[in-house]
Amino acid sequence: MRKENQTVVSEFFFQGFSSFHEHKLTLFVIFLSLYILTLAGNVIIVTIISTDRHLHTPMYFFLSMLSISETMYTLVIVPQMLSSLMRQSQTISLAGCATQMFFFITLAINNCFLLTAMGYDRYVAICKPLRYTVIMNKKMCAQLAGGACSIGLLVAIIQISSVFRLPFCDKEVAHYFCDILPVMKLSCADTSVHDTVNFIISSLVIVLPMGLVFISYILIISTILKIASTKGQKKAFATCASHLTVVIVHYGCASIAYLKPKSDSTKGQDQLISVTYTIFTPLLNPVVYTLRNKEVKDALHRAICKKPLV
Repeated sequence: MRKENQTVVSEFFFQGFSSFHEHKLTLFVIFLSLYILTLAGNVIIVTIISTDRHLHTPMYFFLSMLSISETMYTLVIVPQMLSSLMRQSQTISLAGCATQMFFFITLAINNCFLLTAMGYDRYVAICKPLRYTVIMNKKMCAQLAGGACSIGLLVAIIQISSVFRLPFCDKEVAHYFCDILPVMKLSCADTSVHDTVNFIISSLVIVLPMGLVFISYILIISTILKIASTKGQKKAFATCASHLTVVIVHYGCASIAYLKPKSDSTKGQDQLISVTYTIFTPLLNPVVYTLRNKEVKDALHRAICKKPLV
């Protein structure tokens, strides 16, 4: 019977937001508005950084890479989610599900390690300012960005190979996109080993970069506190505030989503957490870096006013 079921299941059905049926139109309008803001904000950041030579520095190179990655990340998930809100039943083939999961994992992990690269950049800028241009050269920046993407690709291949070797006996995904845990729940095989492997991998790709970022900030803060002038301390803290805000929210949501015990979650809670890291977190990046970063605001002002670059 299991073998037969495995061959029969050729597509999945998303439950989506079935428990919020009466509010689907409202949710569609809200999510679509946030999605448009996210796309617009990230496109603006990438455009400003690429056209304003004042921002042609390692810090803004990584910011533009993060914005591009966040844009692609939302493109993988949000259109599917919006479609599920407007249809009675939303289906996806096994191949389509595997593809969506592959890009979701790749881009999510890429974002985690790009934030780590940005933390390292801030560490070098504040703790080793005299050697900053030597250490953070174009080759180093390309290697860090390429390494972040390579880790994401490698982990995605491992995860996809593991999940889609399972026999599936159920078609109904209790989610609005093909995330790892909801898809694994559809298997009629024992997934305890897969659950353990998934938890270990999730721990490594969340805890490791998060730990590196916070070690960087411990060193940064200890260096800043040694600065004699209060003005100098405020300036140094200001260069890190935007990045630290994004880091805390990003890693916080990822930790809650993938490191919490399975018994502590319900479908509603899982969807709320998922909405946070697929809708609100990508929007946080352009909002924080636009509203809190003086250099980006100045570049935006120059672009709007069409002032010549000097």
